[in-house]
Amino acid sequence: MTVPLSVPLSGQGIETGATIQANLGTAALVEEAVRRGEGLLAAHGPLVVETGKHTGRSAKDKFIVRDAETESTVWWGKVNVPMTPEHFANLKADFLTALAGKDTLYVADLFGGSQPEHRVNVRVINELAWHNLFIRTLLVRPTEQELAGFTPEYTIIDLPSFTADPERHGSRSETVIAVNFFEKLILIGGTRYAGEMKKSVFGILNYLLPARGVMPMHCSANIGPDGKTAVFFGLSGTGKTTLSADASRTLIGDDEHGWSDTAVFNFEGGCYAKMIRLSAEAEPEIYATTKMFGTVLENVVIDPDTRELDLDDNSLAENSRGAYPIEFIPNASEENLGPVPANVVMLTADAFGVLPPIARLTPDQAMYHFLSGYTAKVAGTEIGVTEPEATFSTCFGAPFMPRHPSVYGNLLKERIAKGGVQCWLLNTGWTGGKYGVGKRMPIKATRALLNAALDGSLNNAEFRKDPNFGFDVPVAVEGVDSTILDPRATWADKDAYDATAQKLVQLFVDNFAEFEAHVDESVRKAAPQAA
Repeated sequence: MTVPLSVPLSGQGIETGATIQANLGTAALVEEAVRRGEGLLAAHGPLVVETGKHTGRSAKDKFIVRDAETESTVWWGKVNVPMTPEHFANLKADFLTALAGKDTLYVADLFGGSQPEHRVNVRVINELAWHNLFIRTLLVRPTEQELAGFTPEYTIIDLPSFTADPERHGSRSETVIAVNFFEKLILIGGTRYAGEMKKSVFGILNYLLPARGVMPMHCSANIGPDGKTAVFFGLSGTGKTTLSADASRTLIGDDEHGWSDTAVFNFEGGCYAKMIRLSAEAEPEIYATTKMFGTVLENVVIDPDTRELDLDDNSLAENSRGAYPIEFIPNASEENLGPVPANVVMLTADAFGVLPPIARLTPDQAMYHFLSGYTAKVAGTEIGVTEPEATFSTCFGAPFMPRHPSVYGNLLKERIAKGGVQCWLLNTGWTGGKYGVGKRMPIKATRALLNAALDGSLNNAEFRKDPNFGFDVPVAVEGVDSTILDPRATWADKDAYDATAQKLVQLFVDNFAEFEAHVDESVRKAAPQAA
């Protein structure tokens, strides 16, 4: 299907002699990408591409234009770094010059958000066909009728071939991601990592929706056989995508959602899953997508002769990824939304081996842990990391949250209180010692504990108070080794556990200091207790 643009590029002040490939479908975009040498078709159908030196987001190269629109609404700091309107004007002028000289441009008109009253119209302009396929896969695809009357609100221009000039453009390097909320324009240059586009749309919705009373969330979400929705907050590597792709539950989405008065709705129409060391045994639903036409695989190693994939080979990237339409998951929601949540699950991968595999949180504890956004990196994932390293990403998505974290935290607390929502902290990290000593939490135990939480049976268990964090921890759960429920009991050296626990508690306390003035006393009292 090819649907002409209802608003031409010239109507947006973009003049170019390029051939405009507008709203191409999956097959046409795959053909274009292969014809242009942008990627290879794998043996079973997916398109395999490489992103070059950028195999992840360039967080330090992202800027927001600081102007009258954003001066008092954006949480300026290490995450939200300002760019002057003058530098953006230079950048925009040079982007428009670059567009004018292109032979071919791929343009897709898409929705960010599945609930009609809360979605945003996004136009994406690409020089690479596979980039256009990627974003068309990840966002919500309008119907032919909706495209006929589509008026873009926000526009993203993504030119990997563009080279930014720090002096002229106010960038840090030759790579730039510049967001202008007043002009409703996002410019991405100098990187082939397609995830920048996806997260840019997330940032737009994270900026717009709180003013409407809608809670934007970096989470996955699914619906149980009982019709009740669960949302899963978590940073990369904590199991957000894996745990939400459960054959017994209906998937709403794996990464970005809004929580309105009436629904949890997916911001996207696709999923973006880690592919490294993926197996059919552990994650059958996601693994199946690696053998489907329409999936885009980034930095996955492929045999050039047989076109077979090697998902275990990380020579191109540890962060190899797959983008696929949400309908590739057999039990996905047709509406891309579900009822407001009955359960909120906050995922962490605690490499210190201190946190229990599951804990029940009060609303105040939930807000505390939401604002903390804790997980831990393990040795070997980054150069120079030899010990577990705590990572605190507020709201489980600091890089994508333009407003002050308390805005999102207070929205969450209000939603929890209004709906009587049960909150849980689920640790998919290490047991029996920190990383290098203990072992990863068994996925079978994690799933059993999660299922008990979501079906309500866990509330009938006996609980104890965790001496360090103060939350409720079950003493025994059917089908789960009780020893694993008490982290201290799994450590051979109990003194080492106590010392490590106090170290982690202090890291939490130190991290939360910047939020204390913005939360109620009850939330401050939900903090773990340093000895």
